[in-house]
Amino acid sequence: MSSDVESAYSARAADYVEQLGSVDSLHPSDRALIKSWAAQVDGPIVDAGCGPGHWSAYLAEHGHDIRGVDQVPEFVDHARRTYPHISFELGSLDRLRDSSGSVGGILAWYSLIHHEPSTVRTALEGFARVMRPNGSVLVGFFIGAQVEPFDHAVVTAYRWSAEALSNELRAAGFEVIETHTRIGRNPKPRPHGAIIAQLAPTN
Repeated sequence: MSSDVESAYSARAADYVEQLGSVDSLHPSDRALIKSWAAQVDGPIVDAGCGPGHWSAYLAEHGHDIRGVDQVPEFVDHARRTYPHISFELGSLDRLRDSSGSVGGILAWYSLIHHEPSTVRTALEGFARVMRPNGSVLVGFFIGAQVEPFDHAVVTAYRWSAEALSNELRAAGFEVIETHTRIGRNPKPRPHGAIIAQLAPTN
């Protein structure tokens, strides 16, 4: 995440928390997918780009070993106050501090949407580095017919086709396991995509 994106979210953090800071306000299909994905993860989970910490709390409630990471100080402060039993860290998605091969799963739920297409692979390669063999990543994103920027409510974001983002995951060392799409009524929710990918075995 660039410094411009960080600043934009810092300025809008209170509004974001009010509108989107609870899993109850989000689509039930998202809750079901994230819950079922996490149930298959073997090992600790990193909520990469955790925002105000609601998904970390949701997974912790279901018994998972979870840690949240976000680059926006206001989000991390809110998450620590609201969910003091969970570990939250200020840090970059592109440079996770976990040891190589130590993480079972990474949730990147709409946390890569502001990465420019030329930089998203840096984050994905970092995810692959810290994952255990057969580790799994779940990426949520805005889906479109092609990779293109659009005017997100906070700052410019990108739509990805499932094929294009799957190719980036493969290039970073993952095997794509499942692709999910959901098309809602206009204007909201925007068309949604999710990809589950597993760290590919090395020869």
